[in-house]
Amino acid sequence: MVGMSGTTLAEWLRAQDDSALVALLRARPDLATPPPADTTVLATRIGSRASVARACEDLDTVTLTVLEALLVLDADLAPVGRGAVQELFGETDIGPALDALRARALLWGGDHALSTPPATRDAVNPFPCGLGRSVPRLADADLSALDPDEHRVLQTLAAGPPVGQTKDAGHVVSLANAKTPIQKLLARGLLVRRDAQTVELPREVGLKVRGDRPLGAVRTAEPPLTTFRRDPSDVDHTGAGEALELSRHVEALLKSWSEEPPAVLRSGGVGVRELRKLAKDLDVDERRAALLVELVVNAGLVADTEGLEPEWVPTTQTDAWLVAAPEHRWATIAQAWLDLPRLPGLIGQRDDRDRLLNPLAPELNRPGAPRDRRRVLEALAALPPGTAVTDPDELAAVLAWRAPRRGGRLRDELVRWTVEEGTRVGVLAHNALTAQGRALLTEGSGPAAKRLADALPAPVDHVLVQADLTVVAPGRLDPELADEIALVADVESAGSATVYRVREDSVRRAFDAGRSAADLHELFRSRSRTPVPQSLTYLIDDAARRHGRLRGGAAGSFLRCDDPVLIAEVMAHAAAERLALRKIAPTVLVSPLPLAEVLDGLRAAGFAPAAEGPDGHVLDLRAGGRRIAGKGRRRPVQPSTPSDEQLGELVRLVRAGDRAATTTGGARVSVPGNLGAGPSATLALLQRAAKEGRSVLVDFVDGHGTAARRVITPQVVGGGVLEGVDVSYGEVRRFPLHRITSAALVEDDGA
Repeated sequence: MVGMSGTTLAEWLRAQDDSALVALLRARPDLATPPPADTTVLATRIGSRASVARACEDLDTVTLTVLEALLVLDADLAPVGRGAVQELFGETDIGPALDALRARALLWGGDHALSTPPATRDAVNPFPCGLGRSVPRLADADLSALDPDEHRVLQTLAAGPPVGQTKDAGHVVSLANAKTPIQKLLARGLLVRRDAQTVELPREVGLKVRGDRPLGAVRTAEPPLTTFRRDPSDVDHTGAGEALELSRHVEALLKSWSEEPPAVLRSGGVGVRELRKLAKDLDVDERRAALLVELVVNAGLVADTEGLEPEWVPTTQTDAWLVAAPEHRWATIAQAWLDLPRLPGLIGQRDDRDRLLNPLAPELNRPGAPRDRRRVLEALAALPPGTAVTDPDELAAVLAWRAPRRGGRLRDELVRWTVEEGTRVGVLAHNALTAQGRALLTEGSGPAAKRLADALPAPVDHVLVQADLTVVAPGRLDPELADEIALVADVESAGSATVYRVREDSVRRAFDAGRSAADLHELFRSRSRTPVPQSLTYLIDDAARRHGRLRGGAAGSFLRCDDPVLIAEVMAHAAAERLALRKIAPTVLVSPLPLAEVLDGLRAAGFAPAAEGPDGHVLDLRAGGRRIAGKGRRRPVQPSTPSDEQLGELVRLVRAGDRAATTTGGARVSVPGNLGAGPSATLALLQRAAKEGRSVLVDFVDGHGTAARRVITPQVVGGGVLEGVDVSYGEVRRFPLHRITSAALVEDDGA
């Protein structure tokens, strides 16, 4: 990597000031791990293919095109002048792009001698700007004698990519015998045969065909993004409504899976049948149901039991989530979505082997998904509050321009999926970022919950009872009222105003939970802003007259009733035999079966029994649902970001390594690895240097296992430690003697 002026990348790096090197290490953090011993090591890492590929991920379209233009001019083989690069771009200013490339060390040297790392071509594009490899003899090729068909072939290949598959590549014929355009172009030497089925358009011919647009269609400006303004409070309130709906659906999912946990597929995930059942139970489409499944698992609310017949079962964290305030419920789920290392958008598609991708399937794992999701949200966060994007496809085009190498083949789909999922989670509304979504992105789940609490409407303390036995909640009910209404009525439709319906079985459910008819009458009388219809009063009273006339206990279980006629009616029913009931007194029956099973059997037979406790009061026997130990939420591993001080210290270590590399030492004393702290000869040399005030060139292995070299003026040698002044630092440093591999007195202390 030597320029025409003789400047190598390592020499160019040494000439940079410390702030430039700190900026380089911040832009390319992979260069700093483990810390490079000196500039030569740093230059080697900079030029590695993997590091170059990572450094290109954040380049915008113009900067990436400038880098490819440098490859067109073979700057990876020999330095080129800025003028030659500028000529390819016409009047477009390439200065900012060159500065960005230099800041990442993807380009070095002055404007007269620009060079790129040799690995750049492999890391970026083997056919930069859609042009083929160079064939210098074709620089003066004449294209005027070609027929229209030959021109069409050249124009197709010149648009890129410059290679094509054709059976004509396997036939070598003269121009006189050539029949097809490909054969003619091969005979003229304007196409190059790469193998029996592949031809390639040489770079020089491609440039001639492109004419005054040598780099093809280059979009030098960011695509326009059409936006429109909405009232920020409208965006926040709409997102808050979605947040409440999300919490309601998650609660329903947890309840459903507490009672009937779905099996874990052999290949992992949830089956199609279980997903459809869940979607039907929640009254949502399958895409929303699939997203909910992914979120509850990532939030740690559901986990795999990992037994012989594994199931997806709610964890013990579910109970804490269920009693949390609405805003904290939402924040838990929203954070799980933001950090989700998977792509729910792939659910329902097929993999390379034509297998359907199910929720929670391992094939959905994408460690980079949280980073890509945040990138989309950060683009929306850069817009003023209340600013909405008209079309997510336009946003995808903008992000593709800003970083065309990010996202892979799903790059544009990732943007659309993020907008769709973010809207369902309540982070977005009307294609704009909500205040709670902005707080989640920049501050975390705690501040986001506070923002949502501000956006939520105040809880209402009343309902509207209708004559058709529906109960309308005109807003978010306060928690106590919500629990009572959910106990006595079933949700019929949800939204900003939730509609419940009171049925006989829902009233009986309230009685089973210990409520009396008087309790229910008082609930509706005191909490309804509309008159309580007579039909509701009759329904409650009628259910109350039948409920609890039979009382059950454990015998296995028992039934008692003050009315011997009803006892006789039960015994005469076919269910009595199935439930193994027998009369032990005129008003008492017993069964060996569990009480819950007996009561369920009698209810199915048309009776209305109630469970009774030791004190004679009604018991609530509803199942609380299965729970397993939580495994904690899946959190993405966030690499620690070093501070400027830490990076500055690393740069100083590199400078110290350079100083040591240019220092001449005398005869070296090596330390065999099996001698621990080293032989007496090494200690003697270090002690002599300390006594005489001389410097020592020390080779050692640092805490990262990296070999390094430093020039040290020893002060204290003993206790297993060398303590001395690092000449490059001017500071006292300590080196464990067991890490020192060799040492030599510096021949010239002034080095």
